[in-house]
Amino acid sequence: MTDQAQLLPGTLDLLILRAVSLGPLHGYGVLLRIGQISGNALLIEQGALYPGLFRLVRQGLLKASWGTSENNRRAKFYELTAAGRNRLREETDNWNRLATAIGCALAAQPEET
Repeated sequence: MTDQAQLLPGTLDLLILRAVSLGPLHGYGVLLRIGQISGNALLIEQGALYPGLFRLVRQGLLKASWGTSENNRRAKFYELTAAGRNRLREETDNWNRLATAIGCALAAQPEET
């Protein structure tokens, strides 16, 4: 059994936006940042990450530009756009409301008959 959690559908975009909100990152850096901010509880496969990055750029939520990575390799770096910051704020609020509602439902005591 692994200590890493499985992602729920629709959460990858939120995690990518959150990771990039902390500063511009190249693709592999996004993977590392998600691991870091989740206490290594979340592992994102590269096969899922790169289509997610492409989708967010296409939606105008991320901006991509070429640069040089810390090991002197050419890499595409991603930054949040204004629309991306707004979406991150909205999705974070939605997630927090959902998590609170689920927490309440799970904590509810069964009725005695």
